[in-house]
Amino acid sequence: MEALFAMAIGVLAAAGVWLLLRPRTFQVIVGLALCSYAVNLFIFGMGRLVVGRAPIVAGGRVAESLAVVDPVPQALVLTAIVIGFATTALLLVVLLAARGLTGTDHVDGREPG
Repeated sequence: MEALFAMAIGVLAAAGVWLLLRPRTFQVIVGLALCSYAVNLFIFGMGRLVVGRAPIVAGGRVAESLAVVDPVPQALVLTAIVIGFATTALLLVVLLAARGLTGTDHVDGREPG
């Protein structure tokens, strides 16, 4: 399971970096989104990949650290998803405005040729 999870993170990060290096702004935005998804999965994986354990301890009793799941990575990823969605929406609006002003979606503002 961990190997598949690590490969998924690696594929998302590699595809994101490859798209970041492309000449079109839409591809750069998609690359940023893929890199943020890879980082979110990495942070989520740091909270231990376990099934069937409670994220919090009920009743004020003390539990072993291996009996519960750490809720902090889950909260961080949830916050990062919301911020990433808002950032992507903002970048798409800026992309549309730049496309309207320059007439191209090339990163440096002019078509090669």
